[in-house]
Amino acid sequence: MYVERDYRLTVETGLVNFQVQVGESDLWVSAETRLARRAERLLREARGQLEAYLARHPEFGASLEPVRLKRGAPEIAREMARAARAAGVGPMAAVASAVAEAVGRGLLEWTREVIVENGGDVFLHCTRAKRIAVFAGESPLSRRVGLEIEAGAMPVGVCTSSGTVGPSLSLGNADAATVVARSAALADAAATAAANCVKGAEEIGKGLEEARRIQGVTGAVIIAGDRMGAWGQVTLIPL
Repeated sequence: MYVERDYRLTVETGLVNFQVQVGESDLWVSAETRLARRAERLLREARGQLEAYLARHPEFGASLEPVRLKRGAPEIAREMARAARAAGVGPMAAVASAVAEAVGRGLLEWTREVIVENGGDVFLHCTRAKRIAVFAGESPLSRRVGLEIEAGAMPVGVCTSSGTVGPSLSLGNADAATVVARSAALADAAATAAANCVKGAEEIGKGLEEARRIQGVTGAVIIAGDRMGAWGQVTLIPL
């Protein structure tokens, strides 16, 4: 189910917000100043490198399992492959977050603070704590609970996978599996792995255990229906 990104209208970052679109990539960026042209250039660069690699090695985009990189792989593909290997999923499970982080880190040359959101996957590098709401579709807990990310934990990736919301492939039925990690690509891949384990609310613990086993993941929150579970270094807040 595709969901309009109306949540962006409620974003309050204390920064300048702007949208950047190239192809299928639709980013919502927050920075100290409007850096839309620079962000677009970085986005085109990241997409161009990845698309060129996928054209030569289509198995990288089709596999639902980790794949071996070929010679000459760009850094964005390497980051996706590392995350996929750690989580035991296909590398495209980390594509949205890898793109967001590539753009975010590139923008740090011109801003001290940046947030890049790409389809619910977020890269943050800020000097103050930030709160992120968890969107969980039709769950009564959707947008009712959030995560507080301390400045000392950044840069960080906060990524969500869902079996009921959005176009991304999930083998489970979690309304939201949100994972926190220093690498946004790893958070994304781990969220996919965790969500795949949750066929119903009774398997929330199984999904959290899956997230816990992935080295580099610092915390996770999973919502299925009217139930929620959390593990790790996450500070939950009511919204």
